[in-house]
Amino acid sequence: MTKKKKTFGLRLRTRGGAAIQKRWTRIMLQMNQPHKCPSCASPKVSRSAVGIWSCSKCGYKFAGGAYVPSTKLGQASTRVQEI
Repeated sequence: MTKKKKTFGLRLRTRGGAAIQKRWTRIMLQMNQPHKCPSCASPKVSRSAVGIWSCSKCGYKFAGGAYVPSTKLGQASTRVQEI
């Protein structure tokens, strides 16, 4: 038996068209992946609110992107600060 593909785009129904549904599906799959905590490195980070992420293991709360804990711009600024 084949595995069923997860689809989050069906929440939008017919609004927006196929391109927006595909983009929404990609964002939701990325958001619901396990993310590592920057404090304890355990994969227990979940989104509390838009841009606010918290680790359920150590209780560490931090600000990040709307859909992912770390953004490309945030990673670039961290590299610049290290230099």
